[in-house]
Amino acid sequence: MSTALLLAIDSGNTAIKWGLHDGERWITLGRVLQNERQVLQQVWHTLPLPESVIIANVAGKQAADDLTELLKQWPVQPHWVTANNQQCGVINNYTEPTQLGSDRWAALIAAWYRLHAPCLVVDVGTAMTVDALSASGYFLGGIILPGPYLVQQSLIKHTDKLAQSQSVMGCYQDFPVNTNDALYSGTIQALCGALQRMHHLLAFHSEQEKVPAAIEIIMTGGGAALLDQFVTAPHRIVEHLVLEGLVIIAQTSRLESNQK
Repeated sequence: MSTALLLAIDSGNTAIKWGLHDGERWITLGRVLQNERQVLQQVWHTLPLPESVIIANVAGKQAADDLTELLKQWPVQPHWVTANNQQCGVINNYTEPTQLGSDRWAALIAAWYRLHAPCLVVDVGTAMTVDALSASGYFLGGIILPGPYLVQQSLIKHTDKLAQSQSVMGCYQDFPVNTNDALYSGTIQALCGALQRMHHLLAFHSEQEKVPAAIEIIMTGGGAALLDQFVTAPHRIVEHLVLEGLVIIAQTSRLESNQK
């Protein structure tokens, strides 16, 4: 009996992350920048035929159109994920549930599948999102702020003295004494400060709900490693969290279809 292969695609603001999954493990994983996505035509041409394709796209219509064209090499109808009211044990508290980014939704599902406990789900990319899950799998809400690169570049662009430096090569210091270190350290402090405040708020919420549980932080995204050593709360980095969530969504949908 042949293995049912799933191609999962996380189309983010800056890059496309993808993986071929056989139901138990990743066969192969890859990443390309959005402005180089045509490279995928050659890369994917070497893959075995996937039985299904699932996509989380937050990069806009042009990225979606290009991915649709690239996927025409296979006789497979891709499934484009949108956030639901409830899915895979997670309940969506967004005012307009479908407006929650599909990548955030997939990451929340993956985090719940891993922990089944209250946690923060943090994706550090072009933007940084910090989303809160309750002990019952209820998505309480979350915040969006600029990621590390955008924080630094917005200051460089809009501040005359900083604009003299085209890139930031500083390092973290508790009390910086030069401009590059001050900019780099300020970025770390701002992002970690927002993250740790959300951690405090979720811990308080859990206490009010009489749920005596340690609040873990699950971090993902290209900038997660940048914050790793500065986050004092219990945390772990999961590199392919969104892709994991896409696999769970696909497998659950397939199971529900088979039961009908």
